[in-house]
Amino acid sequence: MTLSVLFLGGTGTISSWCARRAVDAGIALTVLNRGTTTRRPLPDGVEELRGDARDPESVRAAIGDRRFDVVVDFVAFLPEHVAADIEVFRGRTGQFIFISSASAYQKPVSRLPITESTPLHNPFWKYSRDKIACEDLLIEAYRNEGFPATIVRPSHTYDDLRTPLLGGHADIDRMRAGRPVLVHGDGTSLWTLTHSSDFAVAFTGLLGDRRTVGDAFTITSDEALTWDQVYRAIGAAAGAEPDLVHVSSETIARYAPSHGPGLLGDKAHSVVFDNSKIKSVVPWYVCRVPYAEGARRIVAAYDADPSLATPNQEFEDVYDTLVGLATSAP
Repeated sequence: MTLSVLFLGGTGTISSWCARRAVDAGIALTVLNRGTTTRRPLPDGVEELRGDARDPESVRAAIGDRRFDVVVDFVAFLPEHVAADIEVFRGRTGQFIFISSASAYQKPVSRLPITESTPLHNPFWKYSRDKIACEDLLIEAYRNEGFPATIVRPSHTYDDLRTPLLGGHADIDRMRAGRPVLVHGDGTSLWTLTHSSDFAVAFTGLLGDRRTVGDAFTITSDEALTWDQVYRAIGAAAGAEPDLVHVSSETIARYAPSHGPGLLGDKAHSVVFDNSKIKSVVPWYVCRVPYAEGARRIVAAYDADPSLATPNQEFEDVYDTLVGLATSAP
């Protein structure tokens, strides 16, 4: 029988590729969202429902009395989001998949590689602590009532429309203009980047697999790069040799507080993941987009659509200040 799957969300960086992969796999996919995003359109063959995933009554009105083999929430970030999901989908799905975050793993990490048994503890980033609280609710619901939760922890997952650089797409312009480009730390910490099309292969393999209920899975690439390598790959794709200027994450956080939690709570730390658990369940999972190829796709997408760069004058001013401090230091 055809697997029936409901996505809450479906046009984001991760979920859009998961939707494509699900359709290609012959899954009967329904997507519920507000219909406001057009940059990543849904593939043909998807049933679209209009509703607000964060309004339980809106969700109930959209799905009526339907039941799904699998429900996936891509847009739950707070414990109250998950609590509402449990109430709405209790008894209405055979598997509920929550998209958590690998940033929930212990920071600083005491031992590499990171596995699913690495403790969940992040004192630096509320986003991560909220994801941990969401997981706690789901595990409690599974243990107490058998709510069929599966937890997925992606790390830094990107697509052709998103760049991992601190300055976003503006850093591509800086590289091409020969202007200094800001890198947090000394550029030598290790980072793992996963293209969404690769993530989708492993993720889709979990859909409907009852063996995964009550369990958690990390899904990342096996490729670990230094941050300098991450920037230089973009530079190579853009035809430029970047002038990299290194500033400590603590200093960046002090001057640009909005960047602080994501740096101090995640990117400032070396992260290398052991993906053997997800591969034991989805043995065909192989990442086919190395970051060098991903970087070329990012630059090509930006060249085709310069509107991908979203100006942020406040950060631009801070950016130049930080570069100035670093380059003028004795």
